[in-house]
Amino acid sequence: QVQLVESGGGLVQAGDSLRLSCAASGRTFSSQSVGWFRQPPGKEREFVAAISWRSGNTNSADSVKGRFTISRDNAKSTVYLQMNSLKPEDTAVYYCAASGTSSWNPARMLLEYAYWGQGTQVTVTS
Repeated sequence: QVQLVESGGGLVQAGDSLRLSCAASGRTFSSQSVGWFRQPPGKEREFVAAISWRSGNTNSADSVKGRFTISRDNAKSTVYLQMNSLKPEDTAVYYCAASGTSSWNPARMLLEYAYWGQGTQVTVTS
């Protein structure tokens, strides 16, 4: 069992930056995929970025490429999502998730993730 705790959300203006953190407790990320998803108001949850703890390989959605970067700190069992050049359309609840299974390439699909955090709100004003 992996418990995930997200932090770092907030209210910012367009063009600003935020860094989200996802800390694991109870069990380390080991060789799992760890991903960030978001759910905008009134819309379905969507993939943002993911990293394989095993390989360090990363993957991200086209909508955030060049603006968002996912990274990890092995010693702290923490995954970060650095979000730059934020846009109003980035407004959403952001969720961290862990796949629970070993993978070389990071998973992109919701159904591939077994453990979820409680979410953190990111609001970007124009």
